[in-house]
Amino acid sequence: MGLFTNLFKARDKPKNRTPGSSYSFFFGGTTSGKPVNEHTAMQMTAVYSCVRILAEAVAGLPLHLYKYTTSGGKEKALSHPLYFLLHDEPNPEMSSFVFRETLMTHLLLWGNAYAQIIRNGKGEVIALYPLMPNRMRVDRDSKGELYYSYTRYSDEAPTINGMTVTLRPSDVLHIPGLGFDGLVGYSPIAMAKNAIGLAMATEEYGAKFFANGVYGTIKIQRMAS
Repeated sequence: MGLFTNLFKARDKPKNRTPGSSYSFFFGGTTSGKPVNEHTAMQMTAVYSCVRILAEAVAGLPLHLYKYTTSGGKEKALSHPLYFLLHDEPNPEMSSFVFRETLMTHLLLWGNAYAQIIRNGKGEVIALYPLMPNRMRVDRDSKGELYYSYTRYSDEAPTINGMTVTLRPSDVLHIPGLGFDGLVGYSPIAMAKNAIGLAMATEEYGAKFFANGVYGTIKIQRMAS
């Protein structure tokens, strides 16, 4: 039975995966034989250009916080603490443009964008820090309550201590893309891995073909002379 299982199993089935909520997105091998993930996909000119254009376009849009007036209209809430965070500086390390560009890049590559919400002793929001989507897992506890598990590496912000941290939904700004359950979005790269793998294989084949062609021409010319 094991022999037939190994004989007829799909050869292009990826072996690496990124966890979601109750399912997994599969990466790794493709029918073209090229491994595809978010980092290798960004080496493709088409993927990089699309991500850059969309991320910069969204980051460049005006972002203002408004409040309703007594007359039924609205005006900019310039004195509200969140106005400065969203419009100018979400944290001391990046501007609003860079913050939104980063989140949009995460959304386009992983299908999810996460940011940790930092509060002071009064419960007021004082900072927003992007979190890497490939280190985040969304689950439910025994009571059905959502929680976020984040794997911290040494290069992360010092506000998080420990290798794996559990964050409450109130401490995470989560922007999911298109997904199964509305909680975790699809990974566009995983969904299009075969097309991206084909483009990568085609580009590599073309580069090697022209490299060998030029080398062969030079060698023939030297032999003729």
